[in-house]
Amino acid sequence: WPRLRKLYRQSESYDWQKEYRTRHMVCLQIQRTVVSISKRFFTEVPCVGQVLGDSFTEIESLGAPEHFCEDELLSILNSDRRKSLTLKYYAKKILYFLRQQNILRNLKAFLERPPEEQSALEGAVLVDQYCNPLADVTFESISAQLNDIIEKVKKYLRAKNASHPSLRTSQGDCLVLGDFELQRQVVCALNAVLYDQLQYKGNECDYYNPLNSYIHQVLLRQTGIPISLSVLYMMLARKMGVVLEPVNFPNHFLLRWCQRQASSEDIYDYVYIDAFGKGKQLTAKECEYLIRQQVTADYYSAISTTELLLRMVGNLLNIGKRGEGNEKSYQLLRDSLDLYLTIDPDNVQYLLLQARLYFHLGIWPEKVLDILQHIQALDPSQHGAVGYLVQHTLEHIQHKRHPIEPEVKRRSAPEHSQVQYSVGLVMKHKRSGYNCVIYGWDPKCTMSQEWITTMRVHQLSNGANQPFYNVLVQDGTCRYAAQENLEPHSAPLEIAHPEVGRYFTEFADTHYIANEELQTRYPEDTVETQRTVQELYRAHTPNSGHLAGPSAEHHSHNDSTAP
Repeated sequence: WPRLRKLYRQSESYDWQKEYRTRHMVCLQIQRTVVSISKRFFTEVPCVGQVLGDSFTEIESLGAPEHFCEDELLSILNSDRRKSLTLKYYAKKILYFLRQQNILRNLKAFLERPPEEQSALEGAVLVDQYCNPLADVTFESISAQLNDIIEKVKKYLRAKNASHPSLRTSQGDCLVLGDFELQRQVVCALNAVLYDQLQYKGNECDYYNPLNSYIHQVLLRQTGIPISLSVLYMMLARKMGVVLEPVNFPNHFLLRWCQRQASSEDIYDYVYIDAFGKGKQLTAKECEYLIRQQVTADYYSAISTTELLLRMVGNLLNIGKRGEGNEKSYQLLRDSLDLYLTIDPDNVQYLLLQARLYFHLGIWPEKVLDILQHIQALDPSQHGAVGYLVQHTLEHIQHKRHPIEPEVKRRSAPEHSQVQYSVGLVMKHKRSGYNCVIYGWDPKCTMSQEWITTMRVHQLSNGANQPFYNVLVQDGTCRYAAQENLEPHSAPLEIAHPEVGRYFTEFADTHYIANEELQTRYPEDTVETQRTVQELYRAHTPNSGHLAGPSAEHHSHNDSTAP
């Protein structure tokens, strides 16, 4: 109720029984959908945790108020921290998807406005929200933080010029200063507050961190890249009556400040401001020194908000492409592609990249075909790349219609006699020291010869001819570890891995309890895990876990590798 209360007006009357029934109906349907998603996508979803967008049509087809759907998902996520992990895992993905769909609708409405009504700050907030749909980022909260900075700028300005006209403006006023000396005083005050008092600076040490592009993180961490700091600087200046324009300069986004009463086409009639460089003011020639290359006059032109957003999203795209191929980089790549193609829906280069990404991840083959059809209509010369992807996507769809039954591994089978540990056990890697939980095993290493050589498996005492375990590691990675390198953790702890809920339903102080899907694949491991933890942690309490005695010791080898 506290979350929903703000949606009801005290001055209006409601059919509360109808409201309750609708909310209850949404509760039941959401729970059914989440459970069904777990069954459908356990084997199909890649390890990066991607979920097909069209799997949520059940939610959208409810016809119920959107806030009821979100409220139920939040109720699931806020329930007992250690329980219902699988339910929470998929509830989080559904909430992520639903919020993103809503933000995309807002972005499309934003792009349909006349250019003069498109605020760069509002566009930057929409980009931020789409890439961080589970964070509490609102245009109102960002605006409020800018207004706090404005009050500091006014305080500084008042000490220099108590009669400055910008001091008489209130929130919402639209002042434009015509006098250049008054403009200069605002710019000086803004630099003093932003860079000297508040210590904002360009993030040179961690330039390619995506957080530098999100406006709420720029305000929180007081650092960013040229374009995000330029948006902040430009909007603050505009609130104080100084009009600055965004300049899509290569490799280093800038702002320009006209030094004439009327707008000019002459690039030398402008001062260029480097928000990344503490507000340093540059001439046109000095801008070229900044990037160490000569450019044509076109690069000094002001750009629209739409072009600014494309540059901002393009930066995120490049960061995603530079990523390590893990869940975070794939998610960033997907999100930034969605944004870019919402703004520029006919960009063949990025449409092809989106199709290839989905194909690589093995997700949403029906959408891949739609994208490829669109590419072919836009640019028939792409028929080679399109034809290849169409053929293999159709094969994927055919394969989905005839799914292979999952392999069932029974501990009692003779070939599994050497398997010492079971799924759900919290382990420690003897050499690397990381904490992890087992979510699968093989009686022998099943990786390629190239991987075995790269990981120096031959240097292990038992080489590749020993059980290997799929483990979720505390640092968010998934690894494949040799049995001789693992030992039960002396004080079992929760593993903060984003994929834990995909495999386990609960953390029970000493171990994880496999969900129904994982138990189907390892039907005898649940009993074995219970037996093992009872033997290992007889004296265990939630706050003081330790191994019970000699039975906890396993063969330790001082090897030189750590797969």
